[in-house]
Amino acid sequence: MNTLETIFSRHSYRGRYESTPVPREDLKKIMEAGLAAPSGCNRQTCSLIAVDDGEVLKRLHEVIDPPVGETAPAAICVLTQRINAYRDKCYAVQDYAAAIENMLLTIVELGYQSCWYEGHITDDDGIGRKMAEILGVPEDYELVCFLPVGIPAEETGKAVKKAFEERAWFNCFMGRD
Repeated sequence: MNTLETIFSRHSYRGRYESTPVPREDLKKIMEAGLAAPSGCNRQTCSLIAVDDGEVLKRLHEVIDPPVGETAPAAICVLTQRINAYRDKCYAVQDYAAAIENMLLTIVELGYQSCWYEGHITDDDGIGRKMAEILGVPEDYELVCFLPVGIPAEETGKAVKKAFEERAWFNCFMGRD
C-alpha cells in the first residue's frame, strides 16, 4: 500500500478480532511509527506500552467499562506527560494525537485494524488511572488512549464522510472567491 491508500483505507474497527498473535516485531514497528510523530518543541511527551500478554490484557479489560477490543490479541496504551513546551503552553494532546494517527496508519499498513479509544478511558471514572496502575505507570504519566491491535475477524463498513466541498475550500471559507 502507498501512503494515500493507507490513509483512505483506515477506519475505526470495532468488530471482533482473530486470535492470531501480533508479532512483537510488528508491535515495535507500530510503536516506532508513533514515536516518530512530531512533538511540540520536541518535548516528546508521549510514551507507549504494548501489551501482548493475555493475562495482562484480561486485567485491563476488567476495568474498561464499557468493554472495547476484548478479542484483540494485543493493544497499545498511550501515555502522556503534561509538560509545558513553549512559554506556558502544553502540546501534550497534539503530541499524542500525532503519535496515535501514525500508529493507526501503520496498523493498517501491516494488515491489522484498531480503534482510537480515548473518551471513556479519560472520563472522570478513572479508568485510565486504573489501567495505568495495572501496568505500573508512575503518577506523573496519564494513560490517555487504548488501541486494540489484531487481524479483523469480520467486515465492517467505513464511516461515510461528508463531501470534500462541504469541508474544504480554496482561498476563503465556503469557496466564496
